[in-house]
Amino acid sequence: MAFFVFLVALNIQAQDQTQLKKDSIISDDLLQDATAQYKKDSVKLLPDKYIFTQKILWGPKGLMRNFNTFKLSNEERERELKIRRVMLISHQILGFVTLGGMIGQGIVGSLLYNSHLRDPDNDKYLPAHLFLAHFVNTCYFTTAGLALLAPPKMINERKGYGSIKLHKALAIVHFTSMVAVNVLSWELEAHPALVPYHRAAAITAFSSFALGMIVLKF
Repeated sequence: MAFFVFLVALNIQAQDQTQLKKDSIISDDLLQDATAQYKKDSVKLLPDKYIFTQKILWGPKGLMRNFNTFKLSNEERERELKIRRVMLISHQILGFVTLGGMIGQGIVGSLLYNSHLRDPDNDKYLPAHLFLAHFVNTCYFTTAGLALLAPPKMINERKGYGSIKLHKALAIVHFTSMVAVNVLSWELEAHPALVPYHRAAAITAFSSFALGMIVLKF
C-alpha cells in the first residue's frame, strides 16, 4: 500500500514538473516574442537627417502620411524603400539622357554663338538650340525631382566624406547653374551682353553635372 501511494505521489510530482516546464517554455516564448516586437518597434523608421523636400512629403507629418497606404510603419517603410529604389534608378537613367542632351546643346550653342559673332542676324541654329533647351530642362529638372522627392532611406548617412556626399555637393553647383542658365536666357534678347555669362553658367552646369555622374561610378 505504501509503495502504491509512493508511485501516485511520484506521478503527481512528475506531472507538476512537466507542467512547470511547459509553463516555462510558454513564458520564454512570450518573452522572446515581446522582445522581438520591442526590437521591431524600436527600430527607427526614418533617419535623423534628410532633406527638406523629403520631409515635406515623407516626414512624420508629411503630406504622404495623410494617405492610409503611407502611414508610418515598418511595413509601409519597406514599400517606400522599394519606391525609392525605382525613383533612384530612374534618376540615374534620366541623368544619362540629360547628359546627352547637354552635349548636344553645347555643340549647337557653340555653333549659334560663333554664327552670331560673324552675323548677329543669323538665327540658323536658334530653333535647334531652343528645342534642346526645352529638352534638357525637362530631363534635368525631372531627374532632380526624382532624387529630391524620393522617400528617405532607412539609415543615417555615414560620417566622413565619400562619393555620395561629393555627388550631392556637385548637385548644388549644377542645380544653381541650371537656374542661372534659364534666368539669363530670358534676358538675352533685351541684354545681349549677358551671352558670355549665359555660356559660363551653361559650361559650369555641364561640367559639374558630368563630374557628379563620374564620381558615382568610380
